Amino acid sequence: MLTEIELYIIQRVKEIRESRGLTQLDLSTRMGKGVGFIGDIEAPSKKAKYNIKHLNEIAKILECSPKDFWPEKAL
Repeated sequence: MLTEIELYIIQRVKEIRESRGLTQLDLSTRMGKGVGFIGDIEAPSKKAKYNIKHLNEIAKILECSPKDFWPEKAL
């Protein structure tokens, strides 16, 4: 089971990804990952999660700051 902060970050990445018009496949491919990488993380079962390296790489692709994925206050 993922923590509240992990779920928050997954949702924020998804929101920003969608606002940029990228699919899960687009982002997975740009990261050099398998086709289901992002889908596995965003899946309702949420068994996978991002690590810091992933978040930094995603921020580069989405042209934002890694800080954009985090809440302003602790959860």
